[in-house]
Amino acid sequence: MSERIAEPVPGVDVPPRPRQPAGTRFQRVLRTISPRIVTGGGGGARRVAGPGEVVFAAGFFGLSLLLLLLLPFQTDWLPSTKLVVQPRFWPAVAIGAMLVFSGGHLLRALAAHPAGGAWAEIKGWLRPLEFALWFLAYVLLVPWSGYLLATVAFTSSLSWRLGYRSARWVLVATFFALCVVLVFRSLLGVNIPSGALYELLPPGGFRSFLMTRF
Repeated sequence: MSERIAEPVPGVDVPPRPRQPAGTRFQRVLRTISPRIVTGGGGGARRVAGPGEVVFAAGFFGLSLLLLLLLPFQTDWLPSTKLVVQPRFWPAVAIGAMLVFSGGHLLRALAAHPAGGAWAEIKGWLRPLEFALWFLAYVLLVPWSGYLLATVAFTSSLSWRLGYRSARWVLVATFFALCVVLVFRSLLGVNIPSGALYELLPPGGFRSFLMTRF
């Protein structure tokens, strides 16, 4: 007995061809990119955009457009060279695809009903920037205080920021910083600025030891 083909839902399913099961992956792709769904037409309910989706789509489209504008200045076009081996060809293909798909995403997001909570979603995206600023402050502190003191201050402060504020966790963070300094500075001999603070110490072997090992 032959398998019965599922009946398509009007306005949703694409009618199957003979001997083709309904609801194939290709049909789902067609339904996703159909103009009726992008524009919200066809009499059906418009989809709801996720929190911050319009902002994300606009940002990605703007980034793609910026890369396209910078393409002539960042890549070369060599005379008497085949197209597929041109330095500008494949970057142009990649950026062109980014521009097309991000533009389609932006149009689809603008056509959808906006969802609430966009600002809370954006704040969630910005939270990692705080920890990037912590690391930048650590990098700027190393040439002034030295690798050891800067690492101890960084790990202890970050431990406090993450909620581990007892004396036990401060000691754990300090011990971890000391281990990091011993491994990278003393054992591996990584070239790290010694710190302007060490210059205030009296000249001698102790200052030289701190400047070379810590």
